[in-house]
Amino acid sequence: MAAAGRLRGRRRTKEVEREPEPFTIEEEVSHLTRVRSEPCPGTRAAIHGAKRKRGLSAFEMVSSRESGRSGGGGFCSADRAYAAGKHLPSEGPWCVEDMDSEAYVSQFSSDGSMLVAGFRGSRIRVYDVDKGWKVHKNISCRSMRWTVSDIALSPDQRYLAYSSLSPIVHIVNVQNAGRESDANVTEIHDGLKFCDNDEYSFGIFSVKFSKDGREVVVGNNDCSIYVYDLGGNKVSDRIRAHTV
Repeated sequence: MAAAGRLRGRRRTKEVEREPEPFTIEEEVSHLTRVRSEPCPGTRAAIHGAKRKRGLSAFEMVSSRESGRSGGGGFCSADRAYAAGKHLPSEGPWCVEDMDSEAYVSQFSSDGSMLVAGFRGSRIRVYDVDKGWKVHKNISCRSMRWTVSDIALSPDQRYLAYSSLSPIVHIVNVQNAGRESDANVTEIHDGLKFCDNDEYSFGIFSVKFSKDGREVVVGNNDCSIYVYDLGGNKVSDRIRAHTV
């Protein structure tokens, strides 16, 4: 009996010392994904302490790095992957619409409820994001040269300014009842003229409303920035700003 007990003891010892089974490919992928998509332990400990497990914000991570709390140096690869994963889109892209001319410019409204896109064929479309990307406004532009060079929504999202490679910016109401806006046919597109002379060599490449919506600012190939006073209906300032 004693001999049998010793034999069983040796077998148990041998089983304990046996090498672990190798990871399956699924387990390895899961492990590597977890390691490379979570912050380094040192980063988490520096911000929240070793026992706190809640997620980190990109702001907290950058602040910790800049203040030297995370040990100095840059982010490790896991930190970079974790921060990027919080901001990179996880779905899409998908097609909103297939037009027969090239889209040159686009922008979301400040609250993300609308997307405005300008096309080479003298066309601008405003899409309602919350209604399944339905066309909110279909705009046929006025006095285009080649394409819509830029677009801008007013702070109250009521007006849209669009420019071309010309000295005129046009403004259209995008919140009125009509879906179709054909320049000076179904609606008047107000024109803001930025140059009286040599207009064929004057092209506007960028346009923006001021924060209070009272001015329109443009950048052009005249090495200048122009400010247009909407209330006074005139150019109020010209700033020598850049070279082309």
